[in-house]
Amino acid sequence: MRIDTRLSERLRKINPSSTLAITSKAKKLRSEGVDVVTLAAGEPDFDTPDYIKDAAILAIKDGFTKYTPSTGTAELKDAVARKFKKDNGLDYTPSQVVISDGAKHSIFNALFVLVNKGEEVLIPSPYWVSYPEMVKLCEGTPRFIPTLASDKFKINIKELEKYASSKSKVLILNSPSNPTGCVYTKEELEHIAKFCIQKKIFVISDEIYEKIIFDNIKHTSIASLGKAIFNLTITVNGLSKSHSMTGWRIGYLAGPQDVVDNISKLQDHSTSNPCSISQKAALAALKGNDDFPKYMCSEFQKRRDYCFERLSKIKKIAPLLPEGAFYMFSDISKTKLDSVAFATRLLDEAKVAVIPGDGFGNNKFMRISFATGIEQLKKGMDRIEEWVNKL
Repeated sequence: MRIDTRLSERLRKINPSSTLAITSKAKKLRSEGVDVVTLAAGEPDFDTPDYIKDAAILAIKDGFTKYTPSTGTAELKDAVARKFKKDNGLDYTPSQVVISDGAKHSIFNALFVLVNKGEEVLIPSPYWVSYPEMVKLCEGTPRFIPTLASDKFKINIKELEKYASSKSKVLILNSPSNPTGCVYTKEELEHIAKFCIQKKIFVISDEIYEKIIFDNIKHTSIASLGKAIFNLTITVNGLSKSHSMTGWRIGYLAGPQDVVDNISKLQDHSTSNPCSISQKAALAALKGNDDFPKYMCSEFQKRRDYCFERLSKIKKIAPLLPEGAFYMFSDISKTKLDSVAFATRLLDEAKVAVIPGDGFGNNKFMRISFATGIEQLKKGMDRIEEWVNKL
């Protein structure tokens, strides 16, 4: 067997995650005793609330450690359906809900079921690093829609009309967005919905940062804008960001019954059920009030404001003020470095880890995560300012 045939063709097309690469290097340096400030990771630094931990501990003590139905327990699916109704105005039945191993898993499942070989998936750029790679794994073709910082990196109808084709099957919409932090308004979503209905394009609406929105901006789910778009939308969410449960690996989706039935079939033969204990923890999170998410969001807004103020004073960096999530996408083109060189040198020379924008589709920007404590943010901003001013 020749060496080039050892691996499947689909895997040879996949790029490694730039997010994980920088994070791994930073962790290695820290394990060696190096004082590294990590502004890279996409997870809240807050601990999972005790009432959620207690539910998991009780599940273990009660012996809730066996298989559950592949798509999740009936009580958790019911809680998700009620959450969609209460928070988003979406009338999904529990049978239209699938619980998966994180929102990433939910998105992959949706793409795998919807996309045929050669069909296009429309992806606004900048984008989360995993979207195009998941499309490639499903043998689809990523079709990027360029956006501008002056438009808050949001797509409009003119761009959709320009880049959509007869092969376009799915649009991935991420609001609030990673990495830009943009949040689509109801009016903007109405225009997008109308276009997708006309062209019969499915929407995978990634709403994982729904609970982290600033300045009293309102979140709108595109599926809530009428029956026609509701029947074309797969709504994805989870507990990782809203309840600081990244390691628990619980995400969920809901959508048209035929799509969900096939996602269920896929999950039957791939992962089977998500962790039983994590499902009990997720149930407690969904049954709880919004006090913890609201508190966490208020803290993130303080950190956002601090980082924006500090970065705005650095002449060679132009940050974009995010409306949601916990990232600050910043223009570094005036440094004359591309994003990979910028992030690599910043880590090597100033011991600060950020994520290069190259992996998000924009090599002139870098992403800072402010999902860490204010003291670390202050240290990081000091080091970035000193280092950039020396360039």
